[in-house]
Amino acid sequence: MKALIIVSLLGVAAMMLEALRLKRYVMMVTVAGLIAALVTIAGEWNSGLSYFSDMVYYDNQALAFSALIVSITLLWLFLGRSMFWSPDPRSDQASILLFISAGALAMAGAADMTMFFIGLEILSISVYILAASNKRDLRSNEAGMKYFLLGAFSTGFLLLGVALIYGATGSFHFENIAASLAGMGAGHPLIVQAGVLLILTGLLFKVSAVPFQFWTPDVYEGAPTPVTAFMATLVKTAAFVALYRLFSSCFSSLHGMWGPVVAVLSALTMLVGNILAVSQYSIKRMLAYSSIAHAGYLLMAIAVMNELTAGSILYYAAAYSIGSLGVFALVLPLSIRGDERIDALKGLSSRNPLAAAALAVLVFSMAGIPPMAGFFAKYSVFLGAADAGMVWLVLAGILSSLIGVYYYFRMIHAAYSPAEEGSEGFSPDRYAVMMIVLAAVLSLVLGIVPSLLQGLI
Repeated sequence: MKALIIVSLLGVAAMMLEALRLKRYVMMVTVAGLIAALVTIAGEWNSGLSYFSDMVYYDNQALAFSALIVSITLLWLFLGRSMFWSPDPRSDQASILLFISAGALAMAGAADMTMFFIGLEILSISVYILAASNKRDLRSNEAGMKYFLLGAFSTGFLLLGVALIYGATGSFHFENIAASLAGMGAGHPLIVQAGVLLILTGLLFKVSAVPFQFWTPDVYEGAPTPVTAFMATLVKTAAFVALYRLFSSCFSSLHGMWGPVVAVLSALTMLVGNILAVSQYSIKRMLAYSSIAHAGYLLMAIAVMNELTAGSILYYAAAYSIGSLGVFALVLPLSIRGDERIDALKGLSSRNPLAAAALAVLVFSMAGIPPMAGFFAKYSVFLGAADAGMVWLVLAGILSSLIGVYYYFRMIHAAYSPAEEGSEGFSPDRYAVMMIVLAAVLSLVLGIVPSLLQGLI
């Protein structure tokens, strides 16, 4: 809870510093505040405290997910530093980004539908604004409008589902809802089943799962690259944390109803995301379809919903976020140059061998090649599904992973190819190199010692 308060106050402080034309201090204050938030999370470990009439509950699960959210925000600062260092005092992007993190933290600890929805909307509305924040770029304006319209539509489904569940149980509190549904026995009324499926529909849009993924490529491509990186990592992680916390707390007694639906959508999401990524030549669009595919792997863990699910989601989200942030560190200078093609990476190995090697490590991780973190993340998800008897879903995951290897390795092939004729080749700035090397090291460490995260919860 203290971490949520700190991050919320950081957002307010960022606005005040910008209003006072002291934006050059926002980055320093943000880093210090996020580190303090991590310290408070460690201090609250094993406490299991409730707040606001039990609307918020931070057990070890919620604290672990909160630590991941704060850590992703810290790593992202390498990419989004321009939003914090810009001399423009009218810019409010830094504070909006911090409010996104605050919304994610609220969802991680939510124990009540009211707090869950407040956190979700704080996050969602802030992302809508940032997607359209590049006012001079028509693609950014289009991305913001598409995301807002479809996001508002999906929120309607979610709210209708919450209303139906409240009508059936008479409560917004997770524990009371779970107890009421469990007391209904095996024959849950139609209003409950409809409510669960409507809530699931709203959240599946947030995680860009099939068939609600159509917005993802256009929004990811049109939004400013640092914002896209934030959406692909923190926002997606927060959405899956919310999906897991809600369905494991409230609707576990209906797992036989929604579990098979999520399993089928998981297989479709993995296959559709990876197959469509093969034909992409823009790195941002390829990463958009890649994020859809990774959503499918995480949905596999949700479909199983056993004792391995929480640890699998935590580890997979960490591995995927680290890999994505590292790759986006190279996409950002390409976006500044106005060339986001995969072939724009040509000449990287000759101009900066360290960056090319780090990119190869990250690509191996995202493709699921051992001993990188991405391999063990997929292994933990597949293991949970196999233990639950969903062998067909594991086979679908393996097939989609094989497809993913092809388009991921196109980046390595481009990086180790000679520069195009008439070009000196791509060479990222030192901040991009620092970020990608750091991400590569973290991927290796988590791959070699997966128990650092898998044993937490």
